[in-house]
Amino acid sequence: CEIYDIYMQQQHTVVIDNGSGLIKAGISGDKEPRFIYTNVTGRPKVKAVMLGAGQKTLYIGEEAQAKRGILSIRYPVEHGIVTSWADMEAVWKNVYDNDLKIAASERPVLLTEAPLNPLTNREHMTKVLFERFQVPAMYVAVQAVLALYASGFTTGCVMDSGDGVTHIVPIFEGYCLSHAVLRLDVAGRDLTDYLMRILKESGISMVSTAEREIVRDMKETLCYVSLTPLEEMTKKPAEVEKTYKLPDGQVVKVHNQMFRCPETLFRPSNIGMEAPGIDKLCFNSIMKCDIDLRTSFFSNIILSGGSSLFPGLPERLHKELVRCLGYYGTCAWGWPTTASVGI
Repeated sequence: CEIYDIYMQQQHTVVIDNGSGLIKAGISGDKEPRFIYTNVTGRPKVKAVMLGAGQKTLYIGEEAQAKRGILSIRYPVEHGIVTSWADMEAVWKNVYDNDLKIAASERPVLLTEAPLNPLTNREHMTKVLFERFQVPAMYVAVQAVLALYASGFTTGCVMDSGDGVTHIVPIFEGYCLSHAVLRLDVAGRDLTDYLMRILKESGISMVSTAEREIVRDMKETLCYVSLTPLEEMTKKPAEVEKTYKLPDGQVVKVHNQMFRCPETLFRPSNIGMEAPGIDKLCFNSIMKCDIDLRTSFFSNIILSGGSSLFPGLPERLHKELVRCLGYYGTCAWGWPTTASVGI
């Protein structure tokens, strides 16, 4: 048993970050993931009678994205929860066999999950990895906790907004305070859908799967969070106009859609959802914590996840939190972004 423990300590762990939008895989000790690609699978819409050269029954990641026109696209993880275990298992198999080229049985694995995930989700994950992949050891960590560690802290409040779900997670000395964790089912995928809708209202129709990817890139390239959205809405279109070049060379003009899209994070009612925005969620989450811990949380707010990368989001969140608190504070940020509000 001692020999086995020493052997395990010498083996670098496989790390798999299971996101709703992206899957990241690598080896512990590396500075960054070795592989990052879309966590998506695709199956041919038309079932072939005979499989020819290069034809498959299942495509994964960027290969599925490249052939999305002839495939039925599916995301194994939706809103942070695995909804298709068969597809998720196929993605993990692809990570081990084709990406890392490591036998799963040779090394321990660290997997991530969103907070407040159902216990059955973790149980099934454990069952698949131990029984199907024969991993020698595994650990499932909450994504927000790892984001806090990555920023060099063990205490803070993490606003983790990815592709499928947004969470506000207060963490004290490395422990997630579950009773104060709040969830918002608005994230990157919802923002892309909303941008498609408001672009259509202005005469720019993009509805196909391929066009959806164009809109997603448009969102990531042009969108920003406004400090004063009501004032910005009164500006003339020419004052906020930007252009985007489509793959076919056509140039489209976008105006207030650029800040209306991420404004949904602060106003979920834009997409018909009755829920508080991320500013109110941050405030409510921290106020659920012990009064002695609130100063530490308000002074150390970490932004993580792809949907936290919108320019202007840290400043706007700081402004709204100051408004909630009723007086002024100071703000400083880097990456992961840290917003400090003096109390």
